[in-house]
Amino acid sequence: MQPAEDGLYPGEPVGRENLLVQLEEALRTGGRAALIGAAGSGKTTVAAALEARAKARRETVLRITAHPPQPPRPQVVACPPPPGAAGLAAQAPLGTGRAPEGTEERRPTAPKTMTADAAQALLAALRKAPAPGAPMLLILDDAQWLVAPRPTAPSPAEPPAHHPGSDPRGGTGSAADGDTATSDPLRQALARPLPPGLRLLVLGRPPAARRIAQEICGVAGVRTLPLPPLDDEGITELLIHRNLPIGPAGRIHRASGGNPRLALALAGSAADSAPATLCGESAVRGPAGAAARELLAAVSGQVRRTLLRAALASRPTVGTIRRSGRHEAEGELAAAEAAGLVTVSVDGRVAFTAGLLPAALAADADPAERAACHAELATAVDDPLEVIRHRALTVDYADGELAVELTAAAAAGRRRGDGARAAELGLLAAERTPADRPAAALARLVAAAGDAGRAGRPDLARRAADAILARDASPADRVWARLAIADTAGQGLAGLDEIYTQALADAGDDPRLRAAVQLRLTWKLLLSDGDPVGARQAAVEAGTIAAAEGDHELAAMALTARARMGRILGDPDAERVLAEAQALEASVVSSGLHNSARILAIRHALFDDRLAEARARLLALLPTVERAGMAEDLIEVLRTLSETSSRWGRCKEALNYARRAITLTNEAGLSPGPARFTAAMAESAGGRFDRAMDHARRGVWASEKEQDQMFLARNLYALGRTQLVSGDPRAAVRTLSRVGELGIGKLIVDPSMLRWQEELAEALVHAGDLEHAEHLLGRVRPTAERLGRHSVLAALDRAEALLAAAAGSTETAVELLGQALSRFSQLELPLERGRTLLALAAVDVSRGEPELARSALREAARVFTRTNAAPWLELADRAAAG
Repeated sequence: MQPAEDGLYPGEPVGRENLLVQLEEALRTGGRAALIGAAGSGKTTVAAALEARAKARRETVLRITAHPPQPPRPQVVACPPPPGAAGLAAQAPLGTGRAPEGTEERRPTAPKTMTADAAQALLAALRKAPAPGAPMLLILDDAQWLVAPRPTAPSPAEPPAHHPGSDPRGGTGSAADGDTATSDPLRQALARPLPPGLRLLVLGRPPAARRIAQEICGVAGVRTLPLPPLDDEGITELLIHRNLPIGPAGRIHRASGGNPRLALALAGSAADSAPATLCGESAVRGPAGAAARELLAAVSGQVRRTLLRAALASRPTVGTIRRSGRHEAEGELAAAEAAGLVTVSVDGRVAFTAGLLPAALAADADPAERAACHAELATAVDDPLEVIRHRALTVDYADGELAVELTAAAAAGRRRGDGARAAELGLLAAERTPADRPAAALARLVAAAGDAGRAGRPDLARRAADAILARDASPADRVWARLAIADTAGQGLAGLDEIYTQALADAGDDPRLRAAVQLRLTWKLLLSDGDPVGARQAAVEAGTIAAAEGDHELAAMALTARARMGRILGDPDAERVLAEAQALEASVVSSGLHNSARILAIRHALFDDRLAEARARLLALLPTVERAGMAEDLIEVLRTLSETSSRWGRCKEALNYARRAITLTNEAGLSPGPARFTAAMAESAGGRFDRAMDHARRGVWASEKEQDQMFLARNLYALGRTQLVSGDPRAAVRTLSRVGELGIGKLIVDPSMLRWQEELAEALVHAGDLEHAEHLLGRVRPTAERLGRHSVLAALDRAEALLAAAAGSTETAVELLGQALSRFSQLELPLERGRTLLALAAVDVSRGEPELARSALREAARVFTRTNAAPWLELADRAAAG
């Protein structure tokens, strides 16, 4: 097996390339290395990749896997013995055990299981055997099971904890809680000097494996490397490799803490049942819950009791946990932090590394214990909303006065801009409402559903909606319950046909309800169906009904949707409709910014290259949306700021806003397509072209999985554009042609909305397809002229100049490029001007004017330096170097 051009081998684990290099270097220079990571972190997978690399170099590999001490003596599984040790496995007593992960796929027969004595005999034979012709790699997996814990008496103050994976002492059956014995024969065998050419890799869980690795290899003789969790980009790549949707990648990363096994279990749960949350009851009961419990088994029962307090608190701190009755909180949290379960900040804030851990702790606790913890926490926290929440969770029966307090607390959370907290408190209020007050309970559920919808919390929205639909609710309440679920779907509207159909059926002949459903359908028709014509008609119908009913907020939203579709379809009346929407919107309290006339007007300014206006209006909005705490609104502002900055040549600013948008998208678990598009454009302006293509590819993947045609088209455009400018025009032609094949691509009339045609024309020229390039330019230019899209016309001038140069008309090309430069200067688009200077330099070279070419390249370099456009400056420098 040979490495690919990028240096990687097929099937290697994602996100571990640098780690593999470090391990190989440690083994090459020191002969011994240890890889320490939590259960499910991928140690065995990394070892398998090292094994594959070693075998590709024709080295001998021996893998030994230890097992838990049940039966009492550790058992190991060994691969077939290497040359010089043939037949030893047959001489050893056989036991039972499991094969290392993936070994069956690499060998025609299953491995044999041997006791530690057999392994000792095998290793002794290796030392006596003649030195093999090639180096040998010995992999010792699950080394923590080679450490026998010394029994310790349970604390007299507390009874032993009984927990899945724990022993009766409240420990784990590993060395996590105590000192180690040193009598194991395998460790004694390995502790002696290894023969020349034999390299040793020890794998295991902390903290036991770190100690055993040092015992085996000597503290100074082993390089110990931690196996860190995957970051959000690593989890995204892992899901792509497994052909799984990456829409929930942000939520999966938070819920798993970057643990690959836990992440894949959660992804499987999401794929099977499309749950509203990844940390709910179903996840805890399934494989993901088992993986979470395996991680929790690394600490004692005492520590888990302290962690339960942290799990039940909304914003846990060391002080809060200590005040709730855990007097040894500092030490117990330190033990949990050492096991990789939590992090404790300098100011005492406690955060779980994986979001499923607190869910598993809460699910496994006895109801009485949970209630007692909530009662203690109610006296330990200082936020009034937290106090009432803990008081409510102390009881599981109806309490009218408590329900009233919870309703008031939900309203306070709403005023704070914390929709998720308002929804949670509203649900608790409904659950604590006495049975003889059904109307009050229903009203609280409807309010909670609305709060959850606005907060983008599908778990809470579905929980409220399910409770509403199970009651004798009015058609209006049923409609709003269903629409709350739809409002949390982000870009993934393709699977909501049933919800829309049921909502329309519930709406019956009620015009306002039908208008509300029709308005949501505009987004489904645009994003999933790629039908802006149908979407505009739905918006017109919704607006007509809303106006007749005097619902100004709904009418403003319908006019905004109509203006958006009109712009896409090249309707010159779109700006008048948008102005009408803004005037009407100013008279009502808008329920959100991201679909408002206000933000659409700013995006139209961006499309029209009124960049100073767009940026000033966005910066004025930013503090407001940051205070409001609505993730979708903040992401929309950050994305538009980034795209404005990219277009205007403020490259560092563009990258900063794009990265914030990506982070918030992942944290909120929202559809990744929009933020990936923005990040791709920012990276292609001021970052790196390869990173831009990575973002765009991931945006394409996510949008395809969610059937989001709008951002599939945008990410394809971003990818194709970057392929073109980084020197791969044929790939760019393939990618950009896909935009035109999409339903939305065929129907977008206004070329300023998505500038794929100007890029495709240039890509066709560079790929040598001049006829198709000429046809495309002739088709797009009349529309751009009719609509007055000046920057589109300048870009078409550049593409037409390159077409003329390719046909031998270099003087015409120079004239057209000069015209484009003038237009881009007037529009204050420095990156487009610099790109045009690069094109001019290429034409000057082709017509035998090297000095003019050098002058154009020097000016381009000045533009790119001034704007911090790093990848473009690299292109200019490369062209200048010849």
